[in-house]
Amino acid sequence: MTRDRFDRTRSAGYLANHMARLFAQRLHERIRPLGLAPAQFMTLLELWDEDGLTQRDLVDRLDVEQATMANTLARMERDGLIERRAHEADARAKTIHLTRRARDLRGPAEAAAREVNAMAMEGMEAAERERFVVAIGKAVEGLKVGAQTDR
Repeated sequence: MTRDRFDRTRSAGYLANHMARLFAQRLHERIRPLGLAPAQFMTLLELWDEDGLTQRDLVDRLDVEQATMANTLARMERDGLIERRAHEADARAKTIHLTRRARDLRGPAEAAAREVNAMAMEGMEAAERERFVVAIGKAVEGLKVGAQTDR
């Protein structure tokens, strides 16, 4: 009996994981001189869009574990990127706010991310780029829905 061999070159999961690792490596190379790590950059993207989120908000938006977010925020606070303030409505919660340093990093950090995206899609035509991004978005949504139904 012959078994079908797993073909990683045709596996969406394998390729997405490999691509994500390469994206993270290239992004890290470009944002390291800014004093940022990829997890900090992802957190900043959310805070640049909406300053004053709670740790719980960030966990939900970034699909990360509570402990991972707590560690990321602790490093960001240590590095002078964020400050925590008392939540107006919930005495147990803190809101996360950007410092001037973090706001000033937005332009250079986003430019670095655009460079990495351009590098990844260099060999694609505009229509292929659009289809690629739409397809990845659909895959992400499918996995989110699948995770919710597993609970």
